[in-house]
Amino acid sequence: MSPVKPKPNDSDSNVNILKKTISNMEAAEAAAEFAVGKEHKTIKEKNERREESIKDLQHVIKEEEKSRNKDFS
Repeated sequence: MSPVKPKPNDSDSNVNILKKTISNMEAAEAAAEFAVGKEHKTIKEKNERREESIKDLQHVIKEEEKSRNKDFS
């Protein structure tokens, strides 16, 4: 069995993930307008988790940018 290698931390990938997460959140908000009951609650809960993910991704991207700028100084 070959050893598991972690994926490299690719800042472009993080930016794409961030864009997709924001897009998914916006689409879910639009769908929530027509949802009722449990479905509405589920959409709201998912979007709360997406908000946290967005904050975390924004932080990671900023840290990567700082690191890149530091390396070029």
